Amino acid sequence: MFLENLKLAFGNMFTNKMRTLLSLLGIVIGVGSVVTIMNLGESVKKSITDSMNIGGVDEVVVMPTGSNNIFSEEFAYSFSDNVIGIESVSTYVSTSATLRNGQETKSAQVYGVTSNYFDSSSTELLYGDYFTRESNLQREQVVVLGYDLAQDLFPGGGAVGSYVSIFRSQAKQYRVVGVLDDSSGSISGNTNNYAFIPFNTFDQRLKKVSAVSQYTIKVQEGFTATNVAEDVKSYLSTVASSNDFYVSSAQELVDMTESVTGYLTTFLAAIAAISLLVGGIGIMNIMLVTVVERTREIGIRKALGATPKTIKAQFLVEATVLSLFGGVIGILFGVLISYIVAYAVGWTLYFSIWAIVLSLGFSSAVGIFFGWYPAAKAAALDPIEALAYE
Repeated sequence: MFLENLKLAFGNMFTNKMRTLLSLLGIVIGVGSVVTIMNLGESVKKSITDSMNIGGVDEVVVMPTGSNNIFSEEFAYSFSDNVIGIESVSTYVSTSATLRNGQETKSAQVYGVTSNYFDSSSTELLYGDYFTRESNLQREQVVVLGYDLAQDLFPGGGAVGSYVSIFRSQAKQYRVVGVLDDSSGSISGNTNNYAFIPFNTFDQRLKKVSAVSQYTIKVQEGFTATNVAEDVKSYLSTVASSNDFYVSSAQELVDMTESVTGYLTTFLAAIAAISLLVGGIGIMNIMLVTVVERTREIGIRKALGATPKTIKAQFLVEATVLSLFGGVIGILFGVLISYIVAYAVGWTLYFSIWAIVLSLGFSSAVGIFFGWYPAAKAAALDPIEALAYE
């Protein structure tokens, strides 16, 4: 019986192609919108989190925020002694300065960092190399330049191996050992106009360090950044006031971003789903018209022994098939639009399986809900009056 109803449903759909197409528009647009929004939302979320993951989510950042001067370079070693799950701790301080190469002058932010800073950061080298631990211990006057800074100071190239002057109270010559790659598109931070020198060199030759600007803690494999961050907070609370420091982890930022984009995508998809209700009303209208047009057919079927239950099932199957057919077209339409938009803006497209499952489920529900009244009306027709209907 179900297969017979299915056959009748498809037969009626293709008999009145234009009417079927018009009645499906609401479902197609609604499902297509939902699929497009959820696919693009998933793509945005993945793109953002993948960008964050370049630097790794296995980091905890500690920033001194008060006047407590215990936060020195040496204090970095206390983290590993008091908190488990720490692989390494790097520090940095910064100040603004002027860099010069011949006639080329540029103002920039100069960072004093320990050599392991580059291990946990998302920076990538274009030329040369990073400075070493020995460079820091021996207070060598070496520098790693950001991409734009190197371009401005050395417009003709050849930065690595050359010297630049860094001015603050007085000029000092620094040998360029490396140039960083362009980071203008990185969500982890733009380093294009930064210069990096050894921490101890910064302290002795550029500016005396009273307290570091930031500690970057790399978490050991098998431990989570969130848990280590909590342990770091507990430890710091025993040696300083809570107003003297701020602790965060990259994982917290990733989780927050995923949560925000997830809520936003769901909200937009819910708005788009309203058009599915409009489509459902269109299906109900077309099914009511179909009942009127096939009144005599219904009368004949009842005269031949068809029960009200059989008639209702027939029209419910037709309404559900109509809605599902529109849902399938809407999914294909949504996937196509998602691909076009993702290609146009340069995103990697990630498909949301939930979008497809929910769209098909909602399409079925719309067909059953809005098809129930026309089906019940068809089932309630009096066979004698239906046979006499012209």
